[in-house]
Amino acid sequence: MKLVYVLGDGQLGHMLRQAGEPLGVTVHLIALNSDLRIFSVNNSVITTEIECWPNTVLTQKLSKSISFVNRDIFPVLTDRLRQKKLLNDLNLATAPWQPLSCKTQWPQIFSTLDRHVIVKCRNGGYNGHGQWNLCPDNIEIVPKNMYGQCIVEKRINFSNELSLIGARGRNGDTAFYPLTYNFHQNGVLRASVVLLNHNTQQNIAEHMLSMIMHELDYIGVMTMECFMSSEGLLINELSARVHNSGHWTQDAASISQFELHLRAILNLPLPTPITYMPAVMLNLIGINSRMSWLSEPRLHLHWYNKTVCHGRKVGHINLVDLSPVILSQILNSLLPTFPVEYTDYIIWAQNTLSQKQIYI
Repeated sequence: MKLVYVLGDGQLGHMLRQAGEPLGVTVHLIALNSDLRIFSVNNSVITTEIECWPNTVLTQKLSKSISFVNRDIFPVLTDRLRQKKLLNDLNLATAPWQPLSCKTQWPQIFSTLDRHVIVKCRNGGYNGHGQWNLCPDNIEIVPKNMYGQCIVEKRINFSNELSLIGARGRNGDTAFYPLTYNFHQNGVLRASVVLLNHNTQQNIAEHMLSMIMHELDYIGVMTMECFMSSEGLLINELSARVHNSGHWTQDAASISQFELHLRAILNLPLPTPITYMPAVMLNLIGINSRMSWLSEPRLHLHWYNKTVCHGRKVGHINLVDLSPVILSQILNSLLPTFPVEYTDYIIWAQNTLSQKQIYI
């Protein structure tokens, strides 16, 4: 079995390493300041846990290595302008958008798109950073040096935020998880819910993501974030990696997204994972862990051993049970152990769980 090197040494990389152990796969994490000479990359497979990285001697060498899976795809998917053009070329629905080059565009933008828009950096700007919600009265909040480096999108009135996580193998086989319902606040994912009941958009979403992965000849796990609106399913963004909204797969599916990614890039069998039961994932952001959480047998704590500070993602909780009612009751019992700002996330999760059949 080949070694797997992961560019980046964050929590996603550590989860990939954990997923490799039962398979007998050795996964090494490469920090961005590492000396590439210590790695035997020519006899390995290289993947990544991050979407954007600085231009260093290390990344320049990796970008030229034939061992680096999807090396020619990252420049397309990490640039929002190129990503939107790809989706448009495939006739896949997105929010109306256009490049933002100069201030003189604003009258035309508000006339064509709407009075309420979102400006996004072409590169980077994840977890709510590098994004600005605008109307005609506050265009000055966009930094001057961002013009020519951004796109602008119409703000969408959506009924649900969804993500589809799928994988494509080297032989073109694909596998998908059920659509996941997500709750964001200020651009940061706070909670996810997956249900076992039928979702009328599952086949549509799988077709869309399949088109993208086949067009790019992509290998590995890819995540497609979507809005459900009155116009139907709209693609918001693509992530060429394992994704926070798929963390529930660690405890509610037969194959986690991390193992599925390793299977895909190593040309191992790629069956569709079985989702055993409904699940709720809560991100732990800027709070300390509580050992009392472990008293609940259906709770799985994933703690990253990071220094706790405001706004930093330090872990996540997965709750799993066959009964959505029981999951809702567990959330209710956990509510007093969380800061007050978690109330909205937990109530959203309970409301999502309470829907016997979701037609979106």
